[in-house]
Amino acid sequence: MEERDNKTIICSVLFLDIVEYSQKAVSGQISLKEGFNVFLSTALNDIPVEDRIILDTGDGAAISFLGDIEDALKVGLSMRHSLLTAGVYMDTPLLVRMGINLGPVRLVKDINNQPNIVGDGINVAQRVMDFADVGQLLVSRSYYDAVSRISQEYAGMFHYQGSRTDKHVREHEVYAIGYPGEFTLAKKSSVAKDKLIKATSDLLQGALKFGAVLYGVFQNASNKQRLAFIGGPLLVFIIIGIAWTVVKRSPAPPLKQVVVRYYPDENQGASAAVVTTNKSAEQVQVTKGDAAKKSDKPSIARVRTVEETIGTAAVINLVILPWGEVYLDGRMQGISPPLLELQVAPGKHEVEIRNANFPVFKQSLQVKVGEKLKINHTFAK
Repeated sequence: MEERDNKTIICSVLFLDIVEYSQKAVSGQISLKEGFNVFLSTALNDIPVEDRIILDTGDGAAISFLGDIEDALKVGLSMRHSLLTAGVYMDTPLLVRMGINLGPVRLVKDINNQPNIVGDGINVAQRVMDFADVGQLLVSRSYYDAVSRISQEYAGMFHYQGSRTDKHVREHEVYAIGYPGEFTLAKKSSVAKDKLIKATSDLLQGALKFGAVLYGVFQNASNKQRLAFIGGPLLVFIIIGIAWTVVKRSPAPPLKQVVVRYYPDENQGASAAVVTTNKSAEQVQVTKGDAAKKSDKPSIARVRTVEETIGTAAVINLVILPWGEVYLDGRMQGISPPLLELQVAPGKHEVEIRNANFPVFKQSLQVKVGEKLKINHTFAK
């Protein structure tokens, strides 16, 4: 470290910010920061102390990595995993935005004679973080260009988000890991699970009380009354079983191909893509991320209501342990669990299951109309 002091070097910088931290009460801020520090310490566990400089920003942190440039990505992915699997389930959900940049920084001493960092490298990391949605990890073009050359696996993690302008009117091209709304979906899943557990508990307690009453009535009934008492519910169960069999055999909704036309600029022509969905064309959501696949600087995206029914959706059941990000043909579908199945169009598909701590699992599938398949994968060292 000492030979680097007062010198300008190129390094990767990870900038993290706790969302809405200043709006919380002091007790809430303390809880969030304690959780944040625990997750960050875990993420940094394998990075040598001499290869990193940590700046506490109050509502987050900025970390310069003086060793391998991929260390920033590894720490960011570890943080993202901890936040998605534990942070969103805290009493006060821990929501964080993250940005990574590769650029010049100057190593100096602060007022307490401790290592500190200044320079464009950390400034741009903060700007990139500012562009991120809740739970997203964004990286700058310079960092993407460098890390994507290290491994094809790294390159496949990112999707291009286009060019963004900061408050100083400086343009930044950014790439993302993760999609907006994943943290919200995880939190909703947690809330729904809690409500389901409570409802099940209340129902079970009510059933036990009701059962005790029925048992008392049954004990005092005549033989004919007891026969009717047993036969009535049995008939109801038979009817429910028949109805369930009919519902279970109902076909999956038909899939359609919807032609989506992207307009990168009002003065340019459109480029088309095909989206496979069981929704109507009017319900298809087109995001800036989708448009970015067709243009470097997308500004407008519209949907043309052109549909063609292509058959019954096939279903892929998912059993992923302990968890994994599910990608279908290169596009993220969600995190499993809670995602338990995918509806796909007939044809050839590539499924990828990603977990930041393990190699990517890939499987090619040739899917038939209405077919039911299963992917069972456990990430293990």
